[in-house]
Amino acid sequence: MERRIVECVPNFSEGRNMDAIRQISQEIEQTKGVRLLNVDPGEATNRTVITFVGDPDTVVEAAFRAVRKAAQVIDMRQHHGAHPRIGATDVLPLIPVSGITLEECAELARQLAKRIADELRIPCYCYEAAAYSEERRNLAVCRAGEYEGIAKKLSTPGKEPDFGSRPYDDDIARTGCTVVGARDFLIAVNFNLNTTSTRRANAIAFDVREKGRPRREGNPIVGKPMKDAEGNTIMIPGSLKKTKAIGWFIDEYGIAQVSMNITDINVTPLHKAFDEVCRCAQARGIRVTGTEIVGLVPKRTLIEAGKYFLEKQHRSTGIPEDDIVKIAIHSMGLDDLRPFNPREKVIEYLLEDANQKSRLTDLTVKGFAEETSRESPAPGGGTISAYMGALGAALGAMVANLSAHKAGWDDRWQEFSQSAEEGQAIMAELLHLTDEDTEAFNRIMAAFGMPKTTDQEKAARTEAIQTATLYASEVPLRTMKAAIRVMPLCRLMATEGNPNSVSDAGVGALAARAAVLGAGLNVKINAASLHDREKAEALIHEAQALIDEANKAEHKIMEIVEGKI
Repeated sequence: MERRIVECVPNFSEGRNMDAIRQISQEIEQTKGVRLLNVDPGEATNRTVITFVGDPDTVVEAAFRAVRKAAQVIDMRQHHGAHPRIGATDVLPLIPVSGITLEECAELARQLAKRIADELRIPCYCYEAAAYSEERRNLAVCRAGEYEGIAKKLSTPGKEPDFGSRPYDDDIARTGCTVVGARDFLIAVNFNLNTTSTRRANAIAFDVREKGRPRREGNPIVGKPMKDAEGNTIMIPGSLKKTKAIGWFIDEYGIAQVSMNITDINVTPLHKAFDEVCRCAQARGIRVTGTEIVGLVPKRTLIEAGKYFLEKQHRSTGIPEDDIVKIAIHSMGLDDLRPFNPREKVIEYLLEDANQKSRLTDLTVKGFAEETSRESPAPGGGTISAYMGALGAALGAMVANLSAHKAGWDDRWQEFSQSAEEGQAIMAELLHLTDEDTEAFNRIMAAFGMPKTTDQEKAARTEAIQTATLYASEVPLRTMKAAIRVMPLCRLMATEGNPNSVSDAGVGALAARAAVLGAGLNVKINAASLHDREKAEALIHEAQALIDEANKAEHKIMEIVEGKI
């Protein structure tokens, strides 16, 4: 299952007092499950932008704590800076990264705004996707009049905040208001050009950016901009929706770039922007030599790009995630100016590394075997069963990839690519279960280690043991259900795949059968310890049905394999 990740980028009206900034940042850092990514103070603007990510609930909690601390350490009556602002916490957007929609983030933003207003007594406006009216989608509308105009807005019908409206008082004078909302992820990216001409870089930027360029009278370059009846400049739209772009020269690299903000990656993904900038550059006799991502990106940005370029080559997309990311890096020249390390640029990888526990699946093949051989009871048969299933899925994916790239079968690459993707998905699930089976055993051991001095402690211990035992029965059943899905894949590959790899499809089926039968033994032995016999019998019955299915499927696949050999 895709992890639910939200990014939050609050802007605080303090960029000079480093102690205050540190206190706000610490509130975020100390919220368990949140990763603080960046703290960017600006002296001239007297404003600090903080970026952090995590699961939705923890991000919302960290945001609330940061707003609370900002209200304590920032006095808006003393604030002066170059940037527009309306409160100590000026703007607070929630941004979907993975596993969550913009609409869900908008609802979280509204709930957060209400909590801030109710518990901290800070009036809140809701903007962008969280706005209650179309005009308030625009941040400038919510912030109109800035801090100095708050008293008037609070007393003007239709201008009051969405939450926490009340007459202007000393508390509001100190904290101001906060604008809370939800918006799509923004990618800042620069496209490197083999030219030093800012004018030509600007021309490419105008070709692609949504706003486009002014329509001019006569000469399209130096002619007078044309106006409509209301006096507004008539624009010729660019080719990429939800983008802003400009051309500039970078002294550090000695090249011109098209600098772009992609404000909605669902409308214009990075790979689409790259291809379009390449097309427009080529039309002007210029080449895009590489791409520079500023800041961080969601993993799906690189996965989608890698798959896009693989599909253009009529190559299978059912390959490991790391390989897909490498294709994206090389295709868009992300390492043109400096080495590009996905572990430092991809949000999910940063979170993964920050919360990384020791996993069996991170061991070498030799290390995994040695760890299994030690006198500790885990990893045991359930873990090995899950890993056997993962190997079976991997073999099915391998045959599909070999078939997709087989000479003379070019017209079938999509068919096999789809099978390879299916194999990758099953393999990923079973690798996860490889670690989860060991975790299930550890839960049982932890329950047995609970105190048992009093009757109350004994009852709690018994309940914990039963809960852990049920979980330890359900995990191998999940392994069985995942491993049985390898069978249709291997049968299809044995029947339709590259005939030179038919034996690999057979071995994949044998591995999957071993996974199902092995995990079934674990279901039975753990279910035997359950006090709820009705539940235990149901688990055993379901496991036996999967064992029977696996035996039949493996027998049929081996008949096909032997017949072709």
